[in-house]
Amino acid sequence: MSTNHSSKEFFERYGELSFSEVLRGFRLSEESSQVEFAKKIGISAANLCDLEKGRKIPSASRAAMIARKLGLPETLLIQVAIQDELRKQNFKYSVLLAA
Repeated sequence: MSTNHSSKEFFERYGELSFSEVLRGFRLSEESSQVEFAKKIGISAANLCDLEKGRKIPSASRAAMIARKLGLPETLLIQVAIQDELRKQNFKYSVLLAA
């Protein structure tokens, strides 16, 4: 996944994705197991499983840390995590973060 795209371009291309879909898709594109991928991004395999299944939504700081480890723009994963939290709370707002 290229890091040269803005959040806006990302969502225009892929639509509204959840954090779990982005994270799982990235892991599968690298053909990594959950254990390998969790080690790469510095979290436990159990935590990765919870994130990929959508059972947990990361904080903005954790989303930023994961983005840095993956070479993605921090604002992209922060935006997705915040949007997931808003959906979970049934708010009908859209988040667009500026870099």
